[in-house]
Amino acid sequence: MSEHPVGAPPIGVLLADDQPLMRQSLRIVIDSQPDLHVVGEASNGDETVKAARSLTPDIILMDIRMPGSDGIHATRAITADPALRDVRVLVLSMYELDEYVFGALRAGASGFLLKDAHPGTLLDAVRRVHNGEALFAPSILTRLIDHYVSDSNPALKSAGSPALDLLTPRETEVLTLVATGLSNDEITTELCVSANTVKTHISNLLAKLHARDRAQLVITAYECGLATVNPRP
Repeated sequence: MSEHPVGAPPIGVLLADDQPLMRQSLRIVIDSQPDLHVVGEASNGDETVKAARSLTPDIILMDIRMPGSDGIHATRAITADPALRDVRVLVLSMYELDEYVFGALRAGASGFLLKDAHPGTLLDAVRRVHNGEALFAPSILTRLIDHYVSDSNPALKSAGSPALDLLTPRETEVLTLVATGLSNDEITTELCVSANTVKTHISNLLAKLHARDRAQLVITAYECGLATVNPRP
C-alpha cells in the first residue's frame, strides 16, 4: 500500500456515478480512512467536469455508463484541461470486457477497477494512483489489451513508434515492465536497482513519449508492439 505522508492533507476524492446507492457506499468506505476524504459527488459527465473544475479533487472515481454525458466524455474533458493537470481519473467498471474502458484509458484515465473489488483494494488503488502509479485490475488487464490491441484490431496497433528509438535499452526494459502492470517497487526488485533510479526512468519515459501518466505508457507499449499479450489457456 502506498504511504500517505504524515501531516499531508487528505486525498480529495470526487465520486462520479449515476447510482446514489453506489455513491453512498463509496463515500462510507473512503471517508472511513483518515488520509482520504470525499469532496463531492456527480451523477453524469457534465456534472463531473463542472465539479472537477470547482473542487479540483486529487482523484475522481469515474463510472463509465451514465445518462447523458458519460464518463469517457468527462475524462477526456478533464485530462485536456491544463488547470486540472494534477487530477487523476480512476475508472470503476461493472464488466470485465466493458467496451468503454479502453476508450476511457485513451481519454486519459489512470487506470480501472471492477466495481466488485474488495474495499481494501479500492482504497489502495486510490492511494497508488494519487502516488503516480497506474492501477489495473489484474483479472481484466490482459483481456482488455488482448481485445482492443490485437491483430483483429489493426487500426489500434502501429508497426512501431519513432519515439521508441529515443529510449535507452534500460528505459525500454522499464517500459516493458510497466506494461505488465508492475509497480515501482516491483520493478526495483526485478531490475535490482534503487527506487530513485526507477523513478528517474519513469520520468524520462513520460517526457520522451509525451505521456500523461503510466496508463498511457502501458497503452503505448502495447500499440507499438513492445509488449504482447500472452495467450490464455
